[in-house]
Amino acid sequence: MRSEVPVETRDMLGAQDTRDARDARETHKITETRDLRDIGSGYAERFGFSMPERAIVQTGKGLSEETVRSISAAKGEPEWMLRFRLRALRLFQTLPMPTWGADLSKLEFDAMTYYSKPTERAQSSWEALPDDIKRTYERLGVPEAERKFLAGVGAQYDSEMVYHNIREDLKKKGILFTDVETAVREHPDLVKRFFGTVVPPDDNKFAALNSAVWSGGSFVYVPPNVRVDIPLQAYFRVNSQAFGQFERTLIIADEGSFVHYIEGCTAPVFTSDSLHSAVVEIIALPRARIRYSTVQNWSSNMYNLVTKRAFAWDHAIMEWVDGNIGSKVTMKYPAIFLMGEGARGEVLTIAFAGKGQEQDTGAKILHFAPNTSSVITSKSISKDGGTASYRGLVKVEAGLSGIKSKVECDALILDPRSRSNTYPTMDIRSEGAVMEHEAKVSKISEEQLFYLMSRGLTEKEAAVMIVNGFIDPLVKELPMEYAVELNRLIELEMEGSVG
Repeated sequence: MRSEVPVETRDMLGAQDTRDARDARETHKITETRDLRDIGSGYAERFGFSMPERAIVQTGKGLSEETVRSISAAKGEPEWMLRFRLRALRLFQTLPMPTWGADLSKLEFDAMTYYSKPTERAQSSWEALPDDIKRTYERLGVPEAERKFLAGVGAQYDSEMVYHNIREDLKKKGILFTDVETAVREHPDLVKRFFGTVVPPDDNKFAALNSAVWSGGSFVYVPPNVRVDIPLQAYFRVNSQAFGQFERTLIIADEGSFVHYIEGCTAPVFTSDSLHSAVVEIIALPRARIRYSTVQNWSSNMYNLVTKRAFAWDHAIMEWVDGNIGSKVTMKYPAIFLMGEGARGEVLTIAFAGKGQEQDTGAKILHFAPNTSSVITSKSISKDGGTASYRGLVKVEAGLSGIKSKVECDALILDPRSRSNTYPTMDIRSEGAVMEHEAKVSKISEEQLFYLMSRGLTEKEAAVMIVNGFIDPLVKELPMEYAVELNRLIELEMEGSVG
């Protein structure tokens, strides 16, 4: 197996060459701090509540070398990880802020808390968790989900995983599913081999920030030829004001294996802004298949700025299913680097931009080997003056044959105040590559509403039905319980959009 990116590439979050690629030729109540009607009362009831802040270890506001050393000391990390963090901090201090895409000028790094540890250690027994944390996740439906249809669950509360569990039969197959801190201690060879190789700290400013202060996140390893037929899930909850959550997820599917990982995220509504800046690194070794599904439902005071990337080696399959609802600003572009011959990549993404929200999302797939194929399907919805932008990249290196790629981006605009932007980029350096691209923008027409209303639906019910039909390609790719939840979230966001 090769371990370096063989060509130059550019990451859209930071708009700069990745150095590794280039060197290788590359307070106990529902918090209502503003009018919750702006986001729908259903969000506040299900997701927008907050519990009293709890922390047994917490850094002060602002970021410094002392902050980084304190985080590392609190985790009892080896020296190599502390060196990794300190190098990343220096990069963060020198790398520029993105000047394209969403406006990040009001993001105040010095006003945030970067680490808050809510419990002494992660538990494998739900009953061992503190009552307020249990109540939080019970309101979000996580224990019920685990009992019904999950092979394993991880739950992160602010900076740390507070709960991790996996079925015993999967443990016996050699599957590892734990928090990254435990993996650093108990599986250092695996972590050192892959950590920071897919998304190096110098990739962009927010990757550097995550690398300096990362905390929590999931570590998954699936042995050769082992299938995890029931999904693993991690749920990330921000409970504190003016807080930064920086989980780091590392998933490795060994040769011929399969795993489906699902991620969910929420936060309460506060007056001060918070930051979610995750890094996800995925390695699909030859003939492996990985599906990574995300349903993020952030509150409207959250900056959601993440870097997610996968390497797919010979005949491997990588699939992203990515749903983005809420947040003040989202910049997210799941990426697949097709590194080995015969690899396939698919990204299916949806973004819903409401009042005061900017969703700058999309995908990128880079073909580095012959006989590789890719599909990008993007859906966006904007209403109440929200802005939804698709930003995509398909790149094909020189000298490759048998390349196929298809990009489809559709936008639905629900009112005259809302916007939809499309920024597709295709960098094709091989002759004979088969490329398809189509894009369309539409709105809910009076004829559609009239037709459905003539069948007995109200105007609101008709509009929701049209929107649900629009997002159906994503919904049908989710497990049933998650599809139902996504439809419910869309219905909440649609409140007041017509009439």
